[in-house]
Amino acid sequence: MRGVLRVLRRVMLVLLAAALLTCVAVAWRGYELYRDAVTACPVEATVEAVRSRPGYVSLDELPQTYLDAVVAVEDHRFWDHPGVDVIAIGRAAVHDVMTLSLEQGGSTITQQLAKNLFLTQEKDLSRKAAEVFLSFDLEGRYEKREILELYVNTAYFGEGCYGIGDAARVLLGKEPSEMTPNECALMAGIPNAPSALSSDAAAAERRRRLVVGQMERYGYDVSTLSTDSG
Repeated sequence: MRGVLRVLRRVMLVLLAAALLTCVAVAWRGYELYRDAVTACPVEATVEAVRSRPGYVSLDELPQTYLDAVVAVEDHRFWDHPGVDVIAIGRAAVHDVMTLSLEQGGSTITQQLAKNLFLTQEKDLSRKAAEVFLSFDLEGRYEKREILELYVNTAYFGEGCYGIGDAARVLLGKEPSEMTPNECALMAGIPNAPSALSSDAAAAERRRRLVVGQMERYGYDVSTLSTDSG
């Protein structure tokens, strides 16, 4: 029995060492991807290029309901975390291990912005590590409101629309400042699956209701919102 326990301990030590080495390798490769990305496209120059795009919309031009909806559905601890939400990552990691997939990544709004600006949409552990390095970099340079503003101006909404300005004009036929509360919730939900939700009214409505539910769950005012379309 003692011999078996000794073998099991050794196996566990080997597995732990292998896991540690894998984590180190992934982190190092992620750092290399981050370094290469900001070398090719310096952060401040990349951000200024986004801000200079035609149709860029400032937060002051957007309804508060829209901003609340985005935070509620995408990253409800956005105002409190340093760019990475450890709780969300832990929850996503448990799910991914149990399903043997990379379905959930626990990405914050800052991480999604980092991906939009510098990385591909590929789901890969090294790319995820690069996303973390980039997020800390962005949070060190910009205020939260600036990060949120950049995110809503780089998110993809389908139909070739990048940013809430173009999306509101193309999908709703109006300026983003003119969105109704229910349209705010609708638009906040579309980047989750832009190609599908921008062209499927029923699916988009289901997503809108989910957004409203998240807003209510996290204490936002939903008195002007309905559970029906419109």
